[in-house]
Amino acid sequence: MTDPLLIAQISDLHVKRPGERAYRHVDTAAALARCVNALNAFRPRPALVAVSGDLVDTGAEEEYAHLLHLLRPLELPLAVIPGNHDARAPMRLAFPQQPYARREGAAHFLREVGPLDLVFLDSTVPGEAYGTLDDVALAWLETILAAAPQRPAILFLHHPPFVTGIAHMDRQNLRNASALAAIVARHARVRLVAAGHVHRAVVTAFAGTVATICPAPNHAVDLDLAGAREPSLMIEPPGFHLHAWFPGEGYGSLVTHFVPIGTFTGPHPFFDAAGRQL
Repeated sequence: MTDPLLIAQISDLHVKRPGERAYRHVDTAAALARCVNALNAFRPRPALVAVSGDLVDTGAEEEYAHLLHLLRPLELPLAVIPGNHDARAPMRLAFPQQPYARREGAAHFLREVGPLDLVFLDSTVPGEAYGTLDDVALAWLETILAAAPQRPAILFLHHPPFVTGIAHMDRQNLRNASALAAIVARHARVRLVAAGHVHRAVVTAFAGTVATICPAPNHAVDLDLAGAREPSLMIEPPGFHLHAWFPGEGYGSLVTHFVPIGTFTGPHPFFDAAGRQL
């Protein structure tokens, strides 16, 4: 079997000013440092790390400076889009090397990685927690997808284009998901729509393909499907998504793995030297 092309996705870093904790409980800087170590140590190495928004917590310039300091040890290429906690102008200044489709405003761009097209969509609405893709964004996406119909593509955005059952987060999802779905349904080369925002690993069918939500390296949103509690966070095992694309007929195949962040024992063999099960 041909080795896969690996794309790591991390999301919702929520970096604050040095010494500050998110929601008074979460040391997001330490969490990101652990995540960077895990990414650097992973083998085989991913070709790119995609960050699907909420890089920082309040959009302050000091937070972006701290974020860049924390990302400096990362040994892998990086691509980022904003989330609702970000601010576009300081984010663009922090990451000026990205091939943005526009000089200002929404920070969309295309990144080609080998045979894959990675399309990064800015779904943020300044001053709001929910997301949308305006007419300009949708037209740009249609043009990008139509330009290379033979190449498989992954779409990254912050806001999920589907409901999760967590009511307070579903009120903040992509408001015009049907407009995105109509475009995705026209382009079979879209193998995955990969979002963030909810701090949980989630998967569903979407517009003839698959949509996922990436877990976070720090805290999780409480999985309250009954709406019985106030919006809350949980300290659960952190992780990231690893998207593995295998070449093959048509657009190849794409598999997404949840990778926990931490130190674990193993690998422990299943069999001894004689081939007997241990």
